[in-house]
Amino acid sequence: MTPPRARSWGSKGATPVVRVRGRGSGRVSMAELACYKPGKRSRMFCSVREYRGRKGEPKGIGWRDLRDLLVRAHIQLGGPIVLVWDNLRMHLVEPMRQFIADHADWLTVFQLLRYTPDLNPQEGIWSLVKRDIGNLAAADLGQIARAVKRKLKMVQYRPDVISGCLAGTGLALDA
Repeated sequence: MTPPRARSWGSKGATPVVRVRGRGSGRVSMAELACYKPGKRSRMFCSVREYRGRKGEPKGIGWRDLRDLLVRAHIQLGGPIVLVWDNLRMHLVEPMRQFIADHADWLTVFQLLRYTPDLNPQEGIWSLVKRDIGNLAAADLGQIARAVKRKLKMVQYRPDVISGCLAGTGLALDA
């Protein structure tokens, strides 16, 4: 995960330089569900995976991880789920479609139109996470993963922030 550029400070007239050691290989992948129910507090479920380039290690979040995240959310929420998804390739693979079809009694899925990040409340949450780690000069991949998990946990315990990300889309929930 390459963080966006962020502001920094230094002596007047001198460009701040941060030396970072390490190869720079690996990545941190994240999946997140923001849950809304009229009259209830907003909730969020997330999964973070580190890829270190080891043989046989998955490079990112796979359809099984998404399936497990949905099952976990269903168990904790104790009711049916109406899922609004973007067109990420992993959301459209055949095993995921089969899982959705097999669990149609509690899972209804709607796909967002292509190129509509302004309608996706998760984009607001990712923006908050990336903003806070933009100046992180991590020594290793684990430090990045810990920073991401910490920020996601902070958002998770602030239902007003999660609700604000839904409000930012202009979409409304009807009972």
